[in-house]
Amino acid sequence: MPEGTLCNKRPIETKEELDALLSDKGGKLYYQEMEELDVDKAKLAASLEKTCNSKMRTWLNMCARCGLCAESCFLYQVNNRDPKQVPSYKVQSTLGEIVKRKGDVDNAFMRMCMETAWSKCTCCNRCAMYCPYGIDMGVMISYLRGLLFSQGFVPWELKVGSGMHRVYRAQMDVTSEDFTETCEWMCEESEDEWPNLEIPVDKEDADILYTINAREVKHYPEDIAEAAILFHLAGENWTVSSQGWEQTSLTMFAGDWEGCKMQVKEVYDAMERLRPKRMIGTECGHAHRATVIEGPYWAGRKDGKPPVECIHYVEWVAEALRTGKLKIDPAKKIKEPVTLQDSCNYVRNHGLAETTREIMSYIAEDFREMAPNKEHNYCCGGGGGFNGIGLYREQRNVALRKKRDQILATGCKLVIAPCHNCWDAIRDLDEEYEIGIRWSFLKPLLISMVEVPEHLKPADE
Repeated sequence: MPEGTLCNKRPIETKEELDALLSDKGGKLYYQEMEELDVDKAKLAASLEKTCNSKMRTWLNMCARCGLCAESCFLYQVNNRDPKQVPSYKVQSTLGEIVKRKGDVDNAFMRMCMETAWSKCTCCNRCAMYCPYGIDMGVMISYLRGLLFSQGFVPWELKVGSGMHRVYRAQMDVTSEDFTETCEWMCEESEDEWPNLEIPVDKEDADILYTINAREVKHYPEDIAEAAILFHLAGENWTVSSQGWEQTSLTMFAGDWEGCKMQVKEVYDAMERLRPKRMIGTECGHAHRATVIEGPYWAGRKDGKPPVECIHYVEWVAEALRTGKLKIDPAKKIKEPVTLQDSCNYVRNHGLAETTREIMSYIAEDFREMAPNKEHNYCCGGGGGFNGIGLYREQRNVALRKKRDQILATGCKLVIAPCHNCWDAIRDLDEEYEIGIRWSFLKPLLISMVEVPEHLKPADE
Protein backbone atom coordinates (compact mmCIF):
# COMPACT_ATOMS: atom_id res chain seq x y z
CA MET A 1 0.00 0.00 0.00
CA PRO A 2 1.75 3.21 -1.13
CA GLU A 3 -0.26 5.48 1.18
CA GLY A 4 -2.85 4.95 3.89
CA THR A 5 -5.75 7.27 4.62
CA LEU A 6 -4.25 8.21 7.98
CA CYS A 7 -0.79 6.65 7.91
CA ASN A 8 1.09 8.12 5.00
CA LYS A 9 4.18 10.08 4.05
CA ARG A 10 2.41 13.44 4.07
CA PRO A 11 2.58 15.74 7.10
CA ILE A 12 -0.68 17.08 8.48
CA GLU A 13 -1.42 20.47 6.94
CA THR A 14 -5.10 21.19 7.65
CA LYS A 15 -7.50 21.07 10.57
CA GLU A 16 -9.63 18.56 8.67
CA GLU A 17 -6.68 16.18 8.33
CA LEU A 18 -5.82 16.66 11.99
CA ASP A 19 -9.40 16.01 13.13
CA ALA A 20 -9.52 12.82 11.05
CA LEU A 21 -6.35 11.56 12.70
CA LEU A 22 -7.62 12.49 16.16
CA SER A 23 -10.87 10.60 15.56
CA ASP A 24 -8.83 7.39 15.26
CA LYS A 25 -8.53 6.98 19.03
CA GLY A 26 -5.16 5.58 20.01
CA GLY A 27 -4.21 5.18 16.35
CA LYS A 28 -5.90 1.80 15.83
CA LEU A 29 -6.51 2.25 12.08
CA TYR A 30 -3.31 4.28 11.76
CA TYR A 31 -1.15 1.39 12.96
CA GLN A 32 -3.09 -1.14 10.86
CA GLU A 33 -2.33 0.94 7.79
CA MET A 34 1.30 1.27 8.84
CA GLU A 35 1.75 -2.49 8.56
CA GLU A 36 0.97 -2.19 4.83
CA LEU A 37 2.77 1.09 4.14
CA ASP A 38 5.29 0.89 1.31
CA VAL A 39 8.79 2.27 1.78
CA ASP A 40 9.68 4.79 -0.91
CA LYS A 41 13.20 3.47 -1.38
CA ALA A 42 14.16 6.00 -4.04
CA LYS A 43 13.07 8.89 -1.82
CA LEU A 44 14.90 7.39 1.17
CA ALA A 45 18.08 6.94 -0.87
CA ALA A 46 17.82 10.52 -2.12
CA SER A 47 17.33 11.80 1.45
CA LEU A 48 20.46 9.96 2.58
CA GLU A 49 22.45 11.34 -0.32
CA LYS A 50 21.31 14.88 0.45
CA THR A 51 21.30 14.96 4.26
CA CYS A 52 23.52 12.22 5.69
CA ASN A 53 26.61 14.36 6.00
CA SER A 54 30.23 13.35 6.34
CA LYS A 55 30.14 13.73 10.14
CA MET A 56 27.26 11.27 10.46
CA ARG A 57 28.92 8.78 8.11
CA THR A 58 32.22 9.15 9.93
CA TRP A 59 30.56 8.43 13.27
CA LEU A 60 28.95 5.30 11.86
CA ASN A 61 32.26 4.11 10.43
CA MET A 62 34.46 4.91 13.42
CA CYS A 63 32.21 3.30 16.06
CA ALA A 64 34.31 0.43 17.45
CA ARG A 65 31.29 -1.38 18.97
CA CYS A 66 33.31 -1.34 22.18
CA GLY A 67 30.18 -1.17 24.34
CA LEU A 68 31.58 1.52 26.66
CA CYS A 69 28.33 3.43 26.07
CA ALA A 70 26.23 0.58 27.48
CA GLU A 71 26.24 1.44 31.19
CA SER A 72 25.69 5.12 30.38
CA CYS A 73 22.19 4.29 29.09
CA PHE A 74 19.46 4.09 31.71
CA LEU A 75 17.30 2.05 29.32
CA TYR A 76 20.05 -0.56 29.08
CA GLN A 77 20.24 -0.69 32.87
CA VAL A 78 16.50 -1.01 33.56
CA ASN A 79 15.99 -3.61 30.81
CA ASN A 80 18.22 -6.28 32.38
CA ARG A 81 21.21 -5.07 30.38
CA ASP A 82 19.75 -6.34 27.14
CA PRO A 83 22.47 -6.09 24.45
CA LYS A 84 19.88 -4.65 22.07
CA GLN A 85 19.63 -1.64 24.41
CA VAL A 86 23.33 -0.74 24.02
CA PRO A 87 23.34 2.71 22.34
CA SER A 88 25.85 1.76 19.67
CA TYR A 89 23.79 -1.30 18.76
CA LYS A 90 20.62 0.76 18.55
CA VAL A 91 22.28 3.14 16.09
CA GLN A 92 24.16 0.57 14.01
CA SER A 93 21.18 -1.81 13.68
CA THR A 94 18.90 0.96 12.42
CA LEU A 95 20.52 4.04 10.87
CA GLY A 96 23.72 2.13 10.16
CA GLU A 97 21.80 -0.48 8.17
CA ILE A 98 19.75 2.11 6.28
CA VAL A 99 22.96 3.85 5.21
CA LYS A 100 24.72 0.60 4.38
CA ARG A 101 21.78 -0.58 2.26
CA LYS A 102 21.35 2.89 0.69
CA GLY A 103 17.69 2.96 1.68
CA ASP A 104 16.84 -0.49 0.32
CA VAL A 105 14.80 -1.59 3.36
CA ASP A 106 11.29 -2.93 3.85
CA ASN A 107 8.24 -2.18 5.97
CA ALA A 108 9.11 -4.58 8.81
CA PHE A 109 12.56 -3.07 9.08
CA MET A 110 11.20 0.47 9.26
CA ARG A 111 8.72 -0.50 11.98
CA MET A 112 11.59 -2.01 13.95
CA CYS A 113 13.48 1.26 13.49
CA MET A 114 10.45 3.20 14.73
CA GLU A 115 10.25 1.11 17.87
CA THR A 116 13.97 1.59 18.50
CA ALA A 117 13.95 5.33 17.82
CA TRP A 118 11.01 6.12 20.10
CA SER A 119 10.90 3.37 22.74
CA LYS A 120 14.58 2.57 23.22
CA CYS A 121 16.05 6.07 23.19
CA THR A 122 14.99 9.43 24.61
CA CYS A 123 17.81 11.33 22.86
CA CYS A 124 19.06 12.35 26.31
CA ASN A 125 22.64 12.30 24.93
CA ARG A 126 24.15 10.84 28.10
CA CYS A 127 25.87 8.13 26.05
CA ALA A 128 27.73 10.78 24.05
CA MET A 129 29.51 11.86 27.23
CA TYR A 130 30.99 8.40 27.68
CA CYS A 131 31.91 7.51 24.09
CA PRO A 132 35.73 7.45 23.79
CA TYR A 133 35.41 8.77 20.22
CA GLY A 134 32.92 11.52 21.03
CA ILE A 135 30.18 10.00 18.89
CA ASP A 136 26.81 11.68 19.52
CA MET A 137 24.32 8.85 19.27
CA GLY A 138 21.43 11.09 20.37
CA VAL A 139 21.98 13.22 17.28
CA MET A 140 22.02 10.11 15.09
CA ILE A 141 18.78 8.77 16.59
CA SER A 142 17.22 12.21 16.00
CA TYR A 143 18.36 12.03 12.39
CA LEU A 144 16.86 8.53 12.14
CA ARG A 145 13.56 9.90 13.43
CA GLY A 146 13.57 12.43 10.61
CA LEU A 147 14.04 9.71 8.00
CA LEU A 148 11.24 7.67 9.58
CA PHE A 149 8.87 10.64 9.71
CA SER A 150 9.44 11.35 6.03
CA GLN A 151 8.39 7.76 5.25
CA GLY A 152 5.31 7.78 7.52
CA PHE A 153 6.74 5.55 10.25
CA VAL A 154 6.12 7.71 13.31
CA PRO A 155 4.02 7.03 16.45
CA TRP A 156 0.42 8.21 16.15
CA GLU A 157 0.68 10.73 19.00
CA LEU A 158 3.68 12.42 17.41
CA LYS A 159 2.04 12.56 13.99
CA VAL A 160 -0.79 14.31 15.86
CA GLY A 161 1.70 16.58 17.66
CA SER A 162 3.40 17.53 14.42
CA GLY A 163 0.00 18.31 12.94
CA MET A 164 -0.93 20.47 15.91
CA HIS A 165 2.16 22.63 15.37
CA ARG A 166 1.51 22.93 11.65
CA VAL A 167 -2.16 23.87 12.12
CA TYR A 168 -2.08 25.82 15.40
CA ARG A 169 1.64 26.63 15.85
CA ALA A 170 1.28 24.97 19.24
CA GLN A 171 1.53 21.42 20.51
CA MET A 172 -2.19 21.44 21.34
CA ASP A 173 -5.28 22.91 19.73
CA VAL A 174 -4.81 26.25 21.45
CA THR A 175 -5.34 29.39 19.38
CA SER A 176 -3.88 32.84 19.97
CA GLU A 177 -7.33 33.91 21.16
CA ASP A 178 -7.37 31.04 23.66
CA PHE A 179 -3.99 32.15 24.94
CA THR A 180 -4.79 35.84 25.39
CA GLU A 181 -8.17 35.04 26.96
CA THR A 182 -6.43 32.69 29.42
CA CYS A 183 -4.03 35.49 30.36
CA GLU A 184 -6.99 37.80 31.06
CA TRP A 185 -8.76 35.08 33.04
CA MET A 186 -5.70 34.41 35.20
CA CYS A 187 -5.38 38.11 36.04
CA GLU A 188 -9.05 38.20 37.07
CA GLU A 189 -8.64 35.07 39.18
CA SER A 190 -5.64 36.59 40.98
CA GLU A 191 -6.83 40.16 41.49
CA ASP A 192 -7.98 39.74 45.11
CA GLU A 193 -4.65 38.37 46.29
CA TRP A 194 -2.46 40.27 43.84
CA PRO A 195 -4.01 43.69 43.07
CA ASN A 196 -2.86 45.36 39.86
CA LEU A 197 -1.43 42.11 38.51
CA GLU A 198 -1.07 42.32 34.74
CA ILE A 199 -0.02 40.03 31.93
CA PRO A 200 0.98 42.57 29.26
CA VAL A 201 0.29 41.35 25.72
CA ASP A 202 2.24 42.60 22.69
CA LYS A 203 4.08 45.29 24.61
CA GLU A 204 6.93 46.59 22.49
CA ASP A 205 10.52 47.13 23.73
CA ALA A 206 9.97 45.35 27.04
CA ASP A 207 12.91 43.97 28.97
CA ILE A 208 11.48 40.44 28.84
CA LEU A 209 9.42 38.46 26.35
CA TYR A 210 8.03 35.43 28.17
CA THR A 211 7.21 32.27 26.22
CA ILE A 212 5.39 29.21 27.50
CA ASN A 213 4.37 25.60 26.96
CA ALA A 214 0.89 25.23 25.41
CA ARG A 215 0.03 22.67 28.08
CA GLU A 216 -0.02 25.55 30.54
CA VAL A 217 -2.84 27.18 28.62
CA LYS A 218 -4.74 23.92 28.15
CA HIS A 219 -4.17 22.21 31.51
CA TYR A 220 -2.14 24.37 33.94
CA PRO A 221 -3.21 28.02 33.52
CA GLU A 222 -2.12 28.69 37.10
CA ASP A 223 1.45 28.35 35.87
CA ILE A 224 0.96 31.44 33.71
CA ALA A 225 -0.45 33.33 36.70
CA GLU A 226 2.47 32.23 38.88
CA ALA A 227 4.98 33.51 36.33
CA ALA A 228 3.12 36.81 36.21
CA ILE A 229 3.13 37.07 40.02
CA LEU A 230 6.88 36.51 40.23
CA PHE A 231 7.61 39.04 37.46
CA HIS A 232 5.28 41.42 39.30
CA LEU A 233 7.10 40.94 42.61
CA ALA A 234 10.47 41.37 40.89
CA GLY A 235 9.33 44.61 39.25
CA GLU A 236 10.09 43.33 35.75
CA ASN A 237 9.11 45.13 32.55
CA TRP A 238 7.77 42.17 30.60
CA THR A 239 5.31 40.98 28.01
CA VAL A 240 3.90 37.98 26.18
CA SER A 241 3.16 37.85 22.48
CA SER A 242 -0.26 37.11 21.04
CA GLN A 243 1.54 35.24 18.24
CA GLY A 244 4.59 33.06 18.78
CA TRP A 245 3.95 32.51 22.50
CA GLU A 246 4.40 28.71 22.24
CA GLN A 247 8.00 27.70 22.84
CA THR A 248 7.73 23.91 22.66
CA SER A 249 8.20 21.70 19.63
CA LEU A 250 6.68 18.23 19.37
CA THR A 251 7.87 18.46 15.78
CA MET A 252 11.37 17.95 17.20
CA PHE A 253 10.26 14.75 18.95
CA ALA A 254 8.52 13.61 15.75
CA GLY A 255 11.47 14.25 13.44
CA ASP A 256 9.43 16.76 11.42
CA TRP A 257 12.27 19.12 10.57
CA GLU A 258 10.23 21.37 8.29
CA GLY A 259 7.68 21.69 11.10
CA CYS A 260 10.49 22.57 13.51
CA LYS A 261 11.49 25.45 11.27
CA MET A 262 7.89 26.67 10.98
CA GLN A 263 7.42 26.57 14.76
CA VAL A 264 10.62 28.30 15.80
CA LYS A 265 10.25 31.02 13.17
CA GLU A 266 6.89 31.88 14.75
CA VAL A 267 8.71 32.55 18.04
CA TYR A 268 11.52 34.46 16.34
CA ASP A 269 9.00 36.59 14.44
CA ALA A 270 7.52 37.62 17.81
CA MET A 271 10.98 38.63 19.02
CA GLU A 272 11.62 40.73 15.94
CA ARG A 273 8.18 42.32 16.06
CA LEU A 274 8.19 43.23 19.77
CA ARG A 275 11.95 43.90 20.15
CA PRO A 276 12.43 42.73 23.77
CA LYS A 277 15.86 42.91 25.34
CA ARG A 278 15.71 39.16 25.92
CA MET A 279 13.41 36.16 25.95
CA ILE A 280 12.76 33.95 28.98
CA GLY A 281 11.19 30.55 28.45
CA THR A 282 9.08 28.65 30.95
CA GLU A 283 10.16 25.63 33.01
CA CYS A 284 10.51 23.27 30.06
CA GLY A 285 13.65 21.52 28.88
CA HIS A 286 12.79 20.57 25.31
CA ALA A 287 11.23 24.00 24.67
CA HIS A 288 14.58 25.57 25.53
CA ARG A 289 16.42 23.12 23.30
CA ALA A 290 14.04 23.66 20.39
CA THR A 291 14.08 27.45 20.57
CA VAL A 292 17.53 28.33 21.86
CA ILE A 293 19.90 25.43 21.07
CA GLU A 294 18.58 23.82 17.88
CA GLY A 295 16.20 26.54 16.69
CA PRO A 296 18.69 28.96 15.14
CA TYR A 297 19.92 26.26 12.77
CA TRP A 298 16.42 25.19 11.74
CA ALA A 299 15.64 28.84 11.05
CA GLY A 300 18.81 29.24 8.97
CA ARG A 301 20.39 31.85 11.23
CA LYS A 302 24.05 31.93 10.28
CA ASP A 303 25.24 33.19 13.68
CA GLY A 304 23.64 30.18 15.42
CA LYS A 305 21.74 32.47 17.78
CA PRO A 306 18.10 33.53 18.21
CA PRO A 307 17.22 37.15 17.31
CA VAL A 308 17.58 38.26 20.95
CA GLU A 309 19.31 36.81 23.99
CA CYS A 310 17.31 33.83 25.28
CA ILE A 311 17.57 32.24 28.72
CA HIS A 312 15.81 29.44 30.56
CA TYR A 313 13.52 30.20 33.48
CA VAL A 314 16.01 28.81 35.99
CA GLU A 315 18.53 31.41 34.82
CA TRP A 316 16.08 34.22 35.49
CA VAL A 317 15.19 32.82 38.94
CA ALA A 318 18.86 32.53 39.94
CA GLU A 319 19.49 36.06 38.72
CA ALA A 320 16.45 37.46 40.54
CA LEU A 321 17.51 35.80 43.81
CA ARG A 322 21.13 36.84 43.39
CA THR A 323 20.30 40.50 42.70
CA GLY A 324 17.60 40.73 45.35
CA LYS A 325 14.71 41.25 42.96
CA LEU A 326 13.19 38.26 44.75
CA LYS A 327 13.94 37.80 48.44
CA ILE A 328 13.23 34.61 50.34
CA ASP A 329 11.74 34.71 53.83
CA PRO A 330 14.17 32.50 55.83
CA ALA A 331 11.31 31.17 57.94
CA LYS A 332 9.56 29.89 54.82
CA LYS A 333 12.46 28.06 53.23
CA ILE A 334 11.93 24.36 52.52
CA LYS A 335 12.75 22.57 55.77
CA GLU A 336 12.21 18.96 54.73
CA PRO A 337 14.72 16.97 52.65
CA VAL A 338 14.35 17.93 48.99
CA THR A 339 16.02 16.77 45.80
CA LEU A 340 16.28 18.19 42.29
CA GLN A 341 15.74 16.70 38.84
CA ASP A 342 18.35 17.78 36.28
CA SER A 343 16.69 18.19 32.89
CA CYS A 344 18.77 16.66 30.09
CA ASN A 345 17.96 19.46 27.68
CA TYR A 346 19.18 22.46 29.65
CA VAL A 347 21.58 20.80 32.10
CA ARG A 348 23.44 18.19 30.06
CA ASN A 349 22.94 20.01 26.75
CA HIS A 350 23.26 23.61 27.90
CA GLY A 351 25.36 23.58 31.05
CA LEU A 352 22.91 24.98 33.63
CA ALA A 353 23.63 22.54 36.47
CA GLU A 354 25.23 25.12 38.75
CA THR A 355 22.43 27.57 38.04
CA THR A 356 19.82 25.27 39.51
CA ARG A 357 22.02 24.57 42.54
CA GLU A 358 22.38 28.28 43.15
CA ILE A 359 18.58 28.43 43.38
CA MET A 360 18.54 25.52 45.83
CA SER A 361 21.01 27.35 48.06
CA TYR A 362 18.42 30.12 48.51
CA ILE A 363 15.28 28.05 49.00
CA ALA A 364 16.20 24.75 50.70
CA GLU A 365 17.77 23.94 54.06
CA ASP A 366 18.23 20.20 53.41
CA PHE A 367 19.04 19.79 49.72
CA ARG A 368 20.07 16.27 48.79
CA GLU A 369 21.62 15.34 45.47
CA MET A 370 20.57 12.37 43.41
CA ALA A 371 23.42 10.09 42.46
CA PRO A 372 24.69 10.67 39.84
CA ASN A 373 23.71 14.27 39.27
CA LYS A 374 24.25 17.42 37.21
CA GLU A 375 25.30 16.58 33.64
CA HIS A 376 25.75 12.94 34.67
CA ASN A 377 22.14 12.60 35.86
CA TYR A 378 19.84 10.11 34.17
CA CYS A 379 16.89 11.03 31.99
CA CYS A 380 13.58 11.20 33.87
CA GLY A 381 12.38 8.27 31.76
CA GLY A 382 9.85 10.23 29.73
CA GLY A 383 11.93 12.53 27.55
CA GLY A 384 12.12 12.66 23.77
CA GLY A 385 8.38 12.12 23.40
CA PHE A 386 8.39 8.85 25.39
CA ASN A 387 5.86 10.20 27.92
CA GLY A 388 3.08 10.59 25.41
CA ILE A 389 3.24 7.48 23.20
CA GLY A 390 0.53 4.99 24.13
CA LEU A 391 2.00 2.22 21.97
CA TYR A 392 5.10 2.20 24.15
CA ARG A 393 3.55 2.93 27.55
CA GLU A 394 4.71 -0.37 29.04
CA GLN A 395 8.30 0.31 27.97
CA ARG A 396 8.03 3.87 29.30
CA ASN A 397 6.86 2.60 32.70
CA VAL A 398 9.90 0.31 32.88
CA ALA A 399 12.08 3.30 31.97
CA LEU A 400 10.77 5.21 35.01
CA ARG A 401 12.44 2.75 37.38
CA LYS A 402 15.83 4.42 37.18
CA LYS A 403 14.49 7.75 38.34
CA ARG A 404 12.35 6.01 40.96
CA ASP A 405 15.44 4.36 42.43
CA GLN A 406 17.44 7.60 42.31
CA ILE A 407 14.73 9.47 44.21
CA LEU A 408 14.24 6.74 46.79
CA ALA A 409 17.98 6.68 47.50
CA THR A 410 17.89 10.35 48.55
CA GLY A 411 15.27 9.73 51.23
CA CYS A 412 13.36 12.79 49.96
CA LYS A 413 9.61 13.04 49.59
CA LEU A 414 9.75 16.30 47.62
CA VAL A 415 11.26 16.53 44.13
CA ILE A 416 11.73 19.86 42.36
CA ALA A 417 11.40 19.36 38.60
CA PRO A 418 11.77 22.61 36.59
CA CYS A 419 10.80 20.89 33.33
CA HIS A 420 7.40 19.80 32.00
CA ASN A 421 8.47 16.37 30.75
CA CYS A 422 10.38 15.63 33.95
CA TRP A 423 7.42 16.81 36.05
CA ASP A 424 5.09 14.51 34.08
CA ALA A 425 7.43 11.52 34.31
CA ILE A 426 7.91 11.91 38.06
CA ARG A 427 4.16 12.25 38.54
CA ASP A 428 3.62 9.10 36.49
CA LEU A 429 6.29 7.10 38.31
CA ASP A 430 4.59 7.84 41.60
CA GLU A 431 1.25 6.74 40.15
CA GLU A 432 2.85 3.58 38.74
CA TYR A 433 5.06 2.62 41.69
CA GLU A 434 3.33 4.44 44.60
CA ILE A 435 6.50 5.60 46.34
CA GLY A 436 4.74 8.43 48.19
CA ILE A 437 6.53 11.49 46.83
CA ARG A 438 5.48 14.99 45.82
CA TRP A 439 6.81 16.98 42.87
CA SER A 440 6.75 20.65 41.98
CA PHE A 441 7.85 23.31 39.53
CA LEU A 442 9.81 26.20 40.98
CA LYS A 443 7.10 28.85 40.59
CA PRO A 444 4.62 27.75 43.28
CA LEU A 445 7.42 27.05 45.75
CA LEU A 446 8.93 30.49 45.21
CA ILE A 447 5.57 32.22 45.67
CA SER A 448 5.06 30.39 48.95
CA MET A 449 8.32 31.70 50.42
CA VAL A 450 9.08 35.02 48.75
CA GLU A 451 8.93 38.28 50.70
CA VAL A 452 6.17 40.54 49.36
CA PRO A 453 7.00 44.28 49.30
CA GLU A 454 4.52 46.36 51.31
CA HIS A 455 3.34 48.35 48.29
CA LEU A 456 2.31 45.13 46.51
CA LYS A 457 0.21 43.68 49.33
CA PRO A 458 -3.62 43.86 49.26
CA ALA A 459 -5.03 46.89 51.04
CA ASP A 460 -6.53 44.85 53.92
CA GLU A 461 -3.05 43.63 54.89
